[in-house]
Amino acid sequence: MLDVTRLTVLVAVARHGSVTAAARALHYAQPSVSHHLARLEAETGSVLLQKVGRGVRLTDAGRLLADRAEEILGRLAAAEAELAAHTGLRSGRVRLAAFPSALGTFVPVAAATFARAHPEVDLRFTEAEPPEAVRLLRSGEVEAAVVFAFPGEPGPDGLRHEHLLDEETNLIVPPGWDGDRLADHQDRPWIGGCERCQGRLRSACAAEGFTPDIRFTTDDYVAVQALVAAGLGATTLPALALAAHRHPRVRVVPLPDASRRISVALAGAPPDPPGTAALLTHLRAAIRSTQPA
Repeated sequence: MLDVTRLTVLVAVARHGSVTAAARALHYAQPSVSHHLARLEAETGSVLLQKVGRGVRLTDAGRLLADRAEEILGRLAAAEAELAAHTGLRSGRVRLAAFPSALGTFVPVAAATFARAHPEVDLRFTEAEPPEAVRLLRSGEVEAAVVFAFPGEPGPDGLRHEHLLDEETNLIVPPGWDGDRLADHQDRPWIGGCERCQGRLRSACAAEGFTPDIRFTTDDYVAVQALVAAGLGATTLPALALAAHRHPRVRVVPLPDASRRISVALAGAPPDPPGTAALLTHLRAAIRSTQPA
């Protein structure tokens, strides 16, 4: 059976990029890290690392084992947290990953009500776009992840999704720019967001017969609206981004049939651990309380 400590060392090397950095992160002596890696190679009968200049890199076998080891270690950590909460919500830890506009709207509301209802549970959350949030969930670094998906996108394999809401998308333009369709602004500059959001924008524009001239790129919905307000381009933003921050000098036009699905991704079949189940309940309640009547 593979040794957990040696797997931890391999994961640290994969994350930090060198034996020296892994030793520093783990608070191990460098010879100890090298010893664990050598023993792991002997146990598996595989070459896991290659020397490259003064450093090392993982072989294909090393990368495969490191990826699986990260999942195993995460599951062990999650199991410890679930066992701690087994007797109820008098203890334990719940960790959530969520994208920025969710953290700017309903997640804090849910966190506050959760903390009042379960003051002895250690609730933590971190900002992560969906691909990173899914990685954190798979590795057991979080118990739940608030993610979004556009229509037609396949969901990540092996995860369960609990639907929270369907979020509309809006065209955002300076007040003096007339036109309520994307194509009305085809000759003007555009502002793009993350890679996935840019891809969605390009697809929507293609459906109206043009390719957007994306001159500026930022994931920050505050900066995006400032750029629009300054007359530097048009963009699209989801409703949560506008709920988190609405610039007074932009014009907002809802786009029909343009939405994305917001859900909580979870690992494993129900029933969920008590803390995770309670958090999901508070997230649903927070959305109800923050949605316009």
